[in-house]
Amino acid sequence: MRVVDEIIRRSLDSDVVIIKTIAEHIIGSGGKRLRPSMVLLSALACGYAGGNRHHELAAVVEFIHTATLLHDDVVDESELRRGRKTANAEFGNAASVLVGDFLYSRAFQMMVATGDMRILRVLADATNTISEGEVLQLLNAHNTAITEAEYLTVIRRKTAKLFEAAAQLGALIAGVPDAHVEALGQYGMHIGTAFQLIDDVLDYSGDAASTGKNLGDDLNEGKPTLPLIHVLQNGSPEQMQVVRQAIEQGGRAGFADVMAAIQSTGALDYAKAAATQEAEKCRDAIVELKSSKYKDSLLELSFFAVERDH
Repeated sequence: MRVVDEIIRRSLDSDVVIIKTIAEHIIGSGGKRLRPSMVLLSALACGYAGGNRHHELAAVVEFIHTATLLHDDVVDESELRRGRKTANAEFGNAASVLVGDFLYSRAFQMMVATGDMRILRVLADATNTISEGEVLQLLNAHNTAITEAEYLTVIRRKTAKLFEAAAQLGALIAGVPDAHVEALGQYGMHIGTAFQLIDDVLDYSGDAASTGKNLGDDLNEGKPTLPLIHVLQNGSPEQMQVVRQAIEQGGRAGFADVMAAIQSTGALDYAKAAATQEAEKCRDAIVELKSSKYKDSLLELSFFAVERDH
């Protein structure tokens, strides 16, 4: 990961100072680096020993992820991420969007340099799918009619797709059979889904100092996440009305009542159980992968995705 960070910083070089400033602001603010880690671990778990292509691709994946964060925070009007001011709060929306565009284009420059059409296809498809997921999430803001299946479709596109691509990239450069590439892709998709579902849980149970976000941010933005959908489908008429009104209006005015409904219906336990099922599926996906310390780390990541508190 130190090598990946060196590549990231070197690739951020630009004579436009604000680009380096904003990119450093968000990339240097921490983060779990799960997606680039997945590129490295999947490559090594598949026996990759061909140089530093896995480092380069890990940096590409982090650039794509960072670009989505910059754009997300503008769309959501977020002010806090990882315990720090968001780039848009610090530098303004226009600069954040344009630097996000720079990171996307730099990522594509780096993937073209690999000269591998399979890599280009995976990452081009992923960025397109992520954009679709972003639009779907925007369309579903304040939507109290969304079903659990529809919500899972949104997060598989918006969040899980880049996890899927990251795991596939490692397998591709290792030159393993297509069945293994597909298996790693399934691993990534399921762990990415589990990761997002736990984010949903933490939005109503996490500690701001640990998560780096304000409690109830999703509700403030009118996002109908799985805990709220569970209340809408299983709560009493009064609880359903409280949540329906909160989603439709946004804000935090009814947050205490929403929390009471979530706790009363066991919505957080339900969402965590769904995340646990996804984590089990991701472990099943790589059961045929040869035993190694890298496979062990992939398995460990699946437990971390569910058990984390940040």
